[in-house]
Amino acid sequence: MLFDLDALTLARMQFAFTVSFHIIFPAFSIGLASYLAVLEGLWLWRKEQVYRDLFNFWKKIFAVAFGMGVVSGIVMAYQFGTNWSVFSDKAGPVIGPLMGYEVLSAFFLEAGFLGVMLFGEKRVGPGLHYFATLMVAAGTLISATWILSVNSWMQTPAGYSINAAGQFVPEDWWAVIFNPSFPYRFVHMVLAAYLTTAFVVGGIGAWHLLKDTASHGARVMFSMAMWMAALVAPIQIFAGDLHGLNTLEYQPAKVAAMEGHYETQVGAPLILIGVPDDEAEITRYQLAIPKLGSLILTHHADGEVKGLKAFPKDQRPPAEIVFWSFRLMVGIGFAMLGIGLWSLLRRLKKNRLYEDRWLHWAALFMAPSGLVAVLAGWVTTEVGRQPYTVYGLLTTAESASPIAAPAVATSLVAFIIVYFFVFGAGTFYILRLCGKSPDRVDPETEHGPSHAAGINPGPALKAGG
Repeated sequence: MLFDLDALTLARMQFAFTVSFHIIFPAFSIGLASYLAVLEGLWLWRKEQVYRDLFNFWKKIFAVAFGMGVVSGIVMAYQFGTNWSVFSDKAGPVIGPLMGYEVLSAFFLEAGFLGVMLFGEKRVGPGLHYFATLMVAAGTLISATWILSVNSWMQTPAGYSINAAGQFVPEDWWAVIFNPSFPYRFVHMVLAAYLTTAFVVGGIGAWHLLKDTASHGARVMFSMAMWMAALVAPIQIFAGDLHGLNTLEYQPAKVAAMEGHYETQVGAPLILIGVPDDEAEITRYQLAIPKLGSLILTHHADGEVKGLKAFPKDQRPPAEIVFWSFRLMVGIGFAMLGIGLWSLLRRLKKNRLYEDRWLHWAALFMAPSGLVAVLAGWVTTEVGRQPYTVYGLLTTAESASPIAAPAVATSLVAFIIVYFFVFGAGTFYILRLCGKSPDRVDPETEHGPSHAAGINPGPALKAGG
C-alpha cells in the first residue's frame, strides 16, 4: 500500500514522521537545560546536597535526550536536499543563513560547553562548571530562537523580495527574523518546553514518591515541578490566546479550521466538540457555546469570524485534522492547569503535597502530556498552514523534488525501521535512568544515598516543599 502512493504524499509522510520524533527531544532538552542550571545554582547558593543529587540525576538524562535530538535533526536537513529541493532553492537565500546562524551561535555553544557540564565538575571548579551549565541552557534557547524564526517566517513571510529566478531574497533581515508571528510563536514554544520538562520531572518525582514518600530527591523534584505547573500553565494559556489572535490576523483560514467553522458568522459559537466534514463543508454533532467563539477571537460577543467557505477550496487546510489536534493541545493545557491548582490546594492543606497518592498518580499519568501537547501543537501549526510551505506564496506541491515515488517509499521504510530501533532503545535507556533513585550523592563515586553519607536533608525538604 505504501508503494502505491505518489511521491508528494510520501515525502510529506516522511517529513512528518521524522520531525515528530525530532521535535520532542529539543522541547524536552530546552526545559531540562534550564532546570539543570537552576539546580546547580541552588546547590552553589544553599549548599544543600539534594540539589547536587538531582543535578547529577538529570544531567545523564539530558545528555541522552540531547544526543537523540541532534541525530534526529540531521535527518531533517538531509530531506531538504532530497525531497524538498525546490523549496530549498527558492527559500534558501532566507532560510539558509538563519539555519547557519543557529549552528554558529547556538549549536557550537552547546557542544563546546556540554562536555564541561557533563564531565568537568571536578576539573574546572564550581564557578566555571556553573558557567558551562548556563551556556548550555543559553545555547538551547538561542537555538530555539533561530529555528522558530525560520518557521515563523514560513508562516508569516516578511522582509523579502522575489528575484527573476523566483527565489525569496532578504531585503530586511530585521523584518525577516522578527516577522509578525515570531514573538508569539517563540514565547508559546519556550513555555511549552518548560511545561513539558516540568511534567516529566513531576511524573518521575511522583513515581519515586509512590514507592517511597520519604525520598528526599523525589520530594524536592516533585515540589519544584508542581510550582512550575501552577505558575507557568496559566501564563501559557494567556500566551496561547495572544498567539491565536495573531494567527487570526495573518492566517484566518487556519483559525477557521481550528474552530471548525465553515460559515462566516457574527457572534460565532465556540464548538467544544464536533465532527468536521470538509467534503460536505459542515461540522456535525456540535456541542457549542453560543457567541463564545467570537468573544475569544475578536473580544466582542458579536464579532465576525470568517469560515472556511470564505476561502477557495484549494487554499483551505484540512479541518478534519486541525480541529482535533488543536483541541488535544488545549485540553492538555487545561489539564496541566488543573494539576497545578490541585498541587496548590494540597500545599495549603497542612502541606499534604507528598502524601496525596491520587495527585501522585495523576502527575505520573500526565508525565508525557507535554510531549503530546507539543506534537499536537506542531500538527495544528503545520497542517493548518497547508497547502503552503511559505504561506500564501509557495505551495507544498510546488516545493517537492522531481523524485520517483519508490525512492521516497524505500527511504521512508528505512527511517521507520531505524528510528524505532535507535530511538526506542534511547527512550528505554532514559526510562531506566529515570527509574533509579534520585538520592545519590555522586554517580561517579557511588557514595550512595545522601542520608547514608551523613547529610542532613531536612532544610532542603523545607525549601523544596
